[in-house]
Amino acid sequence: QKLSVALKSRDERLIRRRLPEFPQIGSSRCSQFRPRHPRFRWLALARSGPAHAALEERLRRFFDSEAAILFNSGFDANVGLFSAVPQPGDVVVYDELIHASVHDGMRTSRLSRDSLVSFAHNSVPSLRHTLRRALAHREDLKTGKSSVFVAVESLYSMDGTFAPLSDIVDCVEEMLPLGNGYVIVDEAHATGIYGPKGRGLVAALGLEKRIFARLHTFGKSLAASGGKSIKLDHLKECSSAESQCEYQEAGHESLWGADESGNSLGWDGRQPTKPPQSSTRTPSQPFQFPSQIIPLLTTEPRSLSSFLLAFLPSECSSVNTHHAPASVAIFTKPIFPPTVPRETSRVRICLHAGHTREEVEILIQGIVAWAQRRIEDALRSGKEWNQMASDVGVRAWMESKL
Repeated sequence: QKLSVALKSRDERLIRRRLPEFPQIGSSRCSQFRPRHPRFRWLALARSGPAHAALEERLRRFFDSEAAILFNSGFDANVGLFSAVPQPGDVVVYDELIHASVHDGMRTSRLSRDSLVSFAHNSVPSLRHTLRRALAHREDLKTGKSSVFVAVESLYSMDGTFAPLSDIVDCVEEMLPLGNGYVIVDEAHATGIYGPKGRGLVAALGLEKRIFARLHTFGKSLAASGGKSIKLDHLKECSSAESQCEYQEAGHESLWGADESGNSLGWDGRQPTKPPQSSTRTPSQPFQFPSQIIPLLTTEPRSLSSFLLAFLPSECSSVNTHHAPASVAIFTKPIFPPTVPRETSRVRICLHAGHTREEVEILIQGIVAWAQRRIEDALRSGKEWNQMASDVGVRAWMESKL
């Protein structure tokens, strides 16, 4: 309701911006990227031709949504969405491990800081407690005059954990029965892997009509670039109007790459190149898929990552050297705060369908070899310390260091 009022106010003041409907200017793909009509001249930061609108329409149909809008990246899509959609007086409740792009969007929104509230990671009881506390202090939330937006990720990129989406949606609908509770799901790391034809976990669980907005990205499993936000029709107008001057929509190269990567999932009606995992879940069962993201928590993530990058399986007795290569470059990502919470530094491992069982076994042996070497280094340091303490005494050693 607040969105409708805000948009109506912009109409009355003649300041509402819209992404226009593009006339057909050619049948070939190349011609779609050369807008020649004068009305396109002011759209340098919006879109370049009907190719954007055509791809958005394909996305809308594929994801069974009312509308879709393209952004230059998934990061930009989150920033544009959360900076434009929540109106003054609304509340955003977010998972404590939500992506940094959502935080950036909330910071640039018109919401007060006390309207941005986190809840414990993947904890429905914590979410319920947070909503109950907000309702107790805000009469406008009880009466439906203001809205609550709940931001979660379907698959969290740093921890590899799945959000209990069905339980979250049930909780929001129960706590906000007037319909002023809206769940927004970031599907960046689930797109192309989970759900029918890679539509994500929302589709796998059959929650499309109960989710306010979904964010998908052409990066990650689709190996392209750009992001898209799948949402309600009037929401498309609002987010594009607020954010188009700051966040450039997907460029030509991104469109071509996204178009081709989408065809691998069967957007054009063909069978997917490699069928994503499909859900066998019944309403009474939890989500059972394994995660392709594996975090290895360690205080020395850079040491482990560097070791794996130069790992020599031939020097490891537990590796079958007959089949193993003499050397192998295992690329893993060391992650430090503030990307992750304090004292949770880690190495993030992302498995994909191209990895063989042999490669995974070499990875495991590399991790074990690194751990054994660190233990040996610690024992050697301990022995050196004990030897020095017995030779010169602890007091003499400390005085020499001071």
